Formats: sequence, C-alpha cells, structure tokens
Amino acid sequence: MSTIHKLSDIQSAKIGKNTNVWQFCVILPDTEIGDNCNICSHCFIENDVKIGNNVTVKCGVYLWDGIEIEDDVFVGPNVTFTNDKYPRSKQYSEEFQKTVIKKGASIGAGATILGGVTVGEKAMIGAGSVVTKDIPSGELWVGNPAKFVRKIE
Repeated sequence: MSTIHKLSDIQSAKIGKNTNVWQFCVILPDTEIGDNCNICSHCFIENDVKIGNNVTVKCGVYLWDGIEIEDDVFVGPNVTFTNDKYPRSKQYSEEFQKTVIKKGASIGAGATILGGVTVGEKAMIGAGSVVTKDIPSGELWVGNPAKFVRKIE
C-alpha cells in the first residue's frame, strides 16, 4: 500500500504499490511512478514524467516534462533538471528536451542535469556537478562541467 502524506497535492492515479510521497509534494495528473519509490518532501513532478521502480527522489527536486527515470535510481537532494535549451518568459516550447536517467544511476546532491542528456546505467554524478552531455554507463563524473573520473565496478 502506498503512503501519501495529507499535506501533498497528488493528482496522478498512476502511483505504484509501496511508494511513499512525503509532505509538500505536487504531482501532476499524467505522471507515472512505479512501485517501492520514495518521493521526499518539497518535490514537484510535471505531467510528462516517468519514474520506474525502487527510485529515491530526495527533498527539493523538481522533475519537468520530458524526464524519464528508470528503475533503481537515486536522485540526491536539490538536484536540478532543465528541459528547455532557450527558455523565455511566456514563450512555450512545442516540445521539451528529453532527459533519461538509466537504471541504477546515482546523482549527488545539488547536481545540475541539463536537458537532453542521458545518464548511463549505474553511472554516478558527484555532488554539485553540472552535466552538459551524455554520461556513459558505469562511470563516475564530477565537476563543472562534469568530467570523467573513473570506471565504477
């Protein structure tokens, strides 16, 4: 059974079993969230977002249209995602950039993930890093802009 905190605004009916959504979250109607996830407090999730199973989204994360998070992913506190390369006030893109976080990846606290990138399976992004391009599977990247550090077992 899922647990939805009474101080959250959950508009989606597509939330999996044993998923917890904590206080002060807003989840829009077309969002899909899998089983056994943990959506921590103060998160906002737009419509065109898909979240797999066993995903942790820590406090202060906003997931915009076009983001897909596969199974077993960890998204640290205050990670920032973008989905529009040239944002302007009151000018809306016909299509937003697609960002994919592959199975088993981990993103450290305060990292920024620019729109249109793919973070590979079991990749790790260091805290505070700025990801400007695709990250291969099984690699650790850190810094601004994020750079390859080493392979991960």
